[in-house]
Amino acid sequence: MTTCPVCGEHLEEPRPAECPACGARLEGPTEAFSPVGSEADRVAELPATDLSTGPVLVVRKGPEVGERFFIDRPTLAVGRGPECDIFLNDFTVSRSHAVLEMAGDEVSVRDAGSLNGTYVNGVRVDKAQLSDGDILHIGKFQMVFMNRGGA
Repeated sequence: MTTCPVCGEHLEEPRPAECPACGARLEGPTEAFSPVGSEADRVAELPATDLSTGPVLVVRKGPEVGERFFIDRPTLAVGRGPECDIFLNDFTVSRSHAVLEMAGDEVSVRDAGSLNGTYVNGVRVDKAQLSDGDILHIGKFQMVFMNRGGA
């Protein structure tokens, strides 16, 4: 038997829309709904990527799911600032968040003093070398590093 959450009056089944004793509006039974995720919560399957042009970051989770950033220069600035080589448009990303550095076949990421930090495979790093399949987190962005020919 259920009771009115306001006055404690015992309610008969089926439960009325209002309590007969105090007149409080009674909500219906709780229904189960599937959670609705935002665009930022989507996780994409990794698209086929031509790695012949060199290493690439593929956004797997975040506002720009599916976006690819080819690492084609020795240094790439990553951040929310419009001057950045890799522009990640979200307030969780610092204006100058990180720097990607490529030397030969090796690619590393260096945090540029960001507020929220730079993470590789869930570990906050100041600097780390990236290996094929590593997950780079910058703000809400989760990116997979792909470099099957090198690092």
